[in-house]
Amino acid sequence: MNIVKPESIAVFCLTPGGVRLARRLKTHLPLTCFTSDKLLEPGFLPFNGSFGDTMREAFKQYSALVVVGAIGLTVRVIAPLVNDKMTDPAVVVIDERGQHVISLLSGHVGGANTLTRYLAGILGADPVITTATDVNEMAALDTLATQLDAEMQDFRHAVKVVNQMLVSSQKVGLWWDTPLLAERDRCDTRGFIPVDSLDALPQLDALVCITLRDSLPLPAEQLAALPVYKLVPRRVVAGIGCRRATSLQTLVELLQQQMAENHFDIMALRAIGSVTIKKDEPALHQLAQCWRVPFELFSVGELSRHEQRFPASDFVRQTVGVGSVSQPVAWLMSDGKLVGNTLRQQGVTITLGVSH
Repeated sequence: MNIVKPESIAVFCLTPGGVRLARRLKTHLPLTCFTSDKLLEPGFLPFNGSFGDTMREAFKQYSALVVVGAIGLTVRVIAPLVNDKMTDPAVVVIDERGQHVISLLSGHVGGANTLTRYLAGILGADPVITTATDVNEMAALDTLATQLDAEMQDFRHAVKVVNQMLVSSQKVGLWWDTPLLAERDRCDTRGFIPVDSLDALPQLDALVCITLRDSLPLPAEQLAALPVYKLVPRRVVAGIGCRRATSLQTLVELLQQQMAENHFDIMALRAIGSVTIKKDEPALHQLAQCWRVPFELFSVGELSRHEQRFPASDFVRQTVGVGSVSQPVAWLMSDGKLVGNTLRQQGVTITLGVSH
């Protein structure tokens, strides 16, 4: 998912008024501002060729693009580039007098609606947002997924169905698994019907369950009778130690086994980690790519500060420089919130933790 980050916002100024407005915005956000050679001033970068050329280049490099200028011109430039609302950058247009801030592209997942409201607040302008859920003052499934950094099977279809239900006044329930309840207050859930227990469901047209579990505690007859969508926040981290030249297949199978034994959905995986000596271990990099998660590395010094918490191996100490790898790595990645037992098979150790 594409989430707007302040440090990756590009602003395009086409007129002197646009440059003045960008100056105001730069006092609130770390922006990269582009303008023409004749309007160039300190703190601004020149267009690389033309406005269109620079915008097309930035479309692939920035999380959000803000154009201070005409919406028609912006549409003509980006039209050939628009591909997928799950990955396209946010695009926002502001008139040069700063009266209207318009969310043009990737309102939910890309964050254009949120950015529009923020910029409008800075400028004292009117935010113009046209997505149906926002117009009806309701939450959206894709916005909720972004807020939670969550995954879902067949996400695109689920978003289309659930958001349509919400704006059509159908009853969509929302259930939070107990370990995730603390995150409820920071999320926009307007329009969803709170469900406290899966044992006694109210009358619903669909149900969204926020959980890390691999299977839901719902009777089979309810699963068959009601559309149920499982939204899985990425919270599980895996500390991994392995012998040199361990195969990718072995790591995949053992990680899946460890996740299943702890009843975690594989979509809940947020990151894997190991000791720095493993920075060039091909299978670990491939594992991270396979599950589209970061591969984090920790020095022997970092791990040594926590190894007394765990059983140590003389062989591992002689080989790596610290008596344990997977457990202190998972400890650091999860702030000490380890889950289950450490898997030890085929020269591989895997320890899971849950970060919030």
